[in-house]
This record gives sequence, C-alpha cells and structure tokens, in this order.
Amino acid sequence: MSVHPRRLAAAALIAAGALAVAAPSAQASGTKMTQAAAAAKLSAAGVTWSSSGNCTTRSNSTCTSFDQINSGTVDAVITLKGASGCAINITGGTEVGHASGTYSHYNGYKVDLAHNACIDAYVHNSFTYIGYRSDGYPQWQAASGNLYCDEGNHWDVTVY
Repeated sequence: MSVHPRRLAAAALIAAGALAVAAPSAQASGTKMTQAAAAAKLSAAGVTWSSSGNCTTRSNSTCTSFDQINSGTVDAVITLKGASGCAINITGGTEVGHASGTYSHYNGYKVDLAHNACIDAYVHNSFTYIGYRSDGYPQWQAASGNLYCDEGNHWDVTVY
C-alpha cells in the first residue's frame, strides 16, 4: 500500500508534535448568496428566521438579512437542523450592527440562533466546550471547527 507523501509528512509532523493548526481560509465557507436564494434554501429545510423590525434589509440593524451570506453558513445551519432534529430560528444574519472582522456577520460567516431547550442541549452534549471567549461568553466547538458562543439571549455561530 502506498502512502501519499503529504500524509506521510503530516504524520511525521504530528508525531514530532510540530504540526500547527492552520487558520481557516477566508474562502472556506462557499460563495455569496442573495437574500432570495438563501431564504428559499433555508425555508425549504424548515429553518425559520425573525427580526425585531420584521424586515430583511442589510443596511438596517433591526432586520435579519441573508444578503451576501456564505453558502457554507446556510449549509451549516441546515446541517445543524438535520443533525439535531431541533427547530432552528435565525435572529441575526448579515445586517449591520454586529462586531466587525473577517469572520463576521456582515462578511457572511455568522448567524445568531434563538435559544430553545432542544438546540441548547444539542450544542452542550454534541460539541466540545472550549472555554470563555475574550468577552466572557462560553463557547463550544463542533468537529467541523465551527464555533457556538452562548451570548446569553442567543447563540452566536461562526462558520469556517
């Protein structure tokens, strides 16, 4: 049996304790989606969304927008719904008013999910607790590398 040279090199680095975990690629979460395309895909999967402003405009912080969300973020929410069997309600998307940065809401890498007993139990029991974020909120990490941060009144989910 032949071993691919890259796998052999990686195994050697792991054995030596020298393999560093690479930062996620800014392209890792797919392609940008329109509001209509993301909403249709989420709706077809049974995922709901809500906003205090009852709107989807990206430039309004009281809206829940999917305009320019990454397809990988949408897929991760749908996967979460399927794996957990829980109702999923998105309360924050790509609209303005969230913290900035590469892996931000505005850049399509994050969504906020409403708490419910089912999804809370699923995150706590299926993902690895990794401690507190720099702002003091507790975090869990999925095997995929995605982060689930309990911000008190919702889950802040980062999809890499």
